[in-house]
Amino acid sequence: MIGYGELLIILFIILLLFGGKKLPELARSLGSAVREFNKSSKVEYEEEKPQKKQDEEAAAIIEAAKRMGIETEGKSIKEIAEELVKATERRAQKA
Repeated sequence: MIGYGELLIILFIILLLFGGKKLPELARSLGSAVREFNKSSKVEYEEEKPQKKQDEEAAAIIEAAKRMGIETEGKSIKEIAEELVKATERRAQKA
């Protein structure tokens, strides 16, 4: 970890290398680079999130179907969900 003393030395060297007039420009470009990096990281995370949610929902549907005795092999999630709804409606009518 960099302490305050080391940070001051680094900032002083940067000031000597680039001069006082270039520092605001360097700071702006560094800030925009960090902002762009954070934005792209957030977009990648948000793109992964819906797929994960869909996978979790599909697993929950399959688990519920198996508990109700519905065969799930070779069927799409939509077909399994439809059968699950029908089986639930039949149970509700019997009760």
